[in-house]
Amino acid sequence: MIDLKILRETPNVIREAAKAKNVEIDIDRILDLDRKVRGLKGEMESIAAQKNDSGKRIAKATPEERKAMIEEMRPLDARAENLQAEFAPLAEELEELLHKIPNPSLPDVRLGHSDTENVAIRLVGEPRKFDFTPKDHLELGEALGIIDTVRAAKVSGARFTYLVGDGALLEMALVDYAVRTAIKHGFTPVTVPHLVSAKAMRAMGYLEHGGHDEIYYLAKDNLYLIGTSEQAIGPMHTDEILDLDAGPKRYVGISPCYRRESGTYGKDTKGIIRLHQFTKVEMFSFCKPEDSASEHAMMLQIEEELMQGLGLPYHVLDIVSGDLGLPAAKKWDIEAWFPSQERYRETHSTSNCTDFQARRLNTRYRTEEGINFVHTVNGTAFSGRPIAAILENFQEADGSVRIPEVLQAYMGKAVITPRTS
Repeated sequence: MIDLKILRETPNVIREAAKAKNVEIDIDRILDLDRKVRGLKGEMESIAAQKNDSGKRIAKATPEERKAMIEEMRPLDARAENLQAEFAPLAEELEELLHKIPNPSLPDVRLGHSDTENVAIRLVGEPRKFDFTPKDHLELGEALGIIDTVRAAKVSGARFTYLVGDGALLEMALVDYAVRTAIKHGFTPVTVPHLVSAKAMRAMGYLEHGGHDEIYYLAKDNLYLIGTSEQAIGPMHTDEILDLDAGPKRYVGISPCYRRESGTYGKDTKGIIRLHQFTKVEMFSFCKPEDSASEHAMMLQIEEELMQGLGLPYHVLDIVSGDLGLPAAKKWDIEAWFPSQERYRETHSTSNCTDFQARRLNTRYRTEEGINFVHTVNGTAFSGRPIAAILENFQEADGSVRIPEVLQAYMGKAVITPRTS
């Protein structure tokens, strides 16, 4: 959640920050609830102190005195019960409303309502000029025998796939490439639980404003399937005080990810651009507030290093306020060129979530002045989409696909050739 001190002192700032993310929040109601809850809590604490003091005196009293003193306390007990009954629903409502307040954008984030207003700030690499009509990645993958969405549909339904043979090896090569690159930059590899508690998922900021509908939920167990390993890495240090004197604590998570894609009906129904399940490598950092901007820039640099190593043309997008989502205060996306669509499509994203998730997780670090909340930063190292981008950008007229040089040692070959039967 946001800092309540800031909300109380500058409510209009928080109100406008929410509007910039297309979120309408009843700040007046929150402030009214906050005053009432604090007042009730203060009175309840005062009564508890009185009862504690009376309890000590009762312990020392004679039986006759004790009986009289207990009778005198009955109105106090009744008042405490009434206060608790009044306090509980108000505190619950306040908690719900506070969780719906988005993380304010950083000052250098441009105002905008939707992804159509995102601006490319950097273009790297020239899209290849083909002397034949390029095929899309699904047509190529099926012809090569490495992508099988037809059989996956029989087993699991739409938006699932089998990666077969060189398709599976290509995915593993990309995972290995991404993880080793992240390790080189000081990240510790970690495999994560695929199921997280409702408390953990909420703390990461993914359940409000329709987020629950985007995630697979196991009601019987009150557990969520992760949509990114960020959702499992962030809660690792819940209620902990981290030692960040030596620098940020960095992890690179490897996991399958599960997404319902409920808001994308009719979009990317073919191929492997938008699947319900895919493999992902995710960078995550816990750092001091003064380091989060540089940590964020470093993650973007790593993502670009990965893309340049693959030789894929791409551009970097600066994301406007209305497209940031609840936890992010600033965000950049990388989109690779897809020849069959003659457009750029997202492959990577990196977000600075400042102290928004850390406050919910109660993850802190020590300073000379005391204890403060950490900042959290996340970024994609690999998702399934670069597989599609590689197939499309490195295809040849005979249907074969060249493998980027950085992946050839892992693959044991330089070219994926069409099936002979």
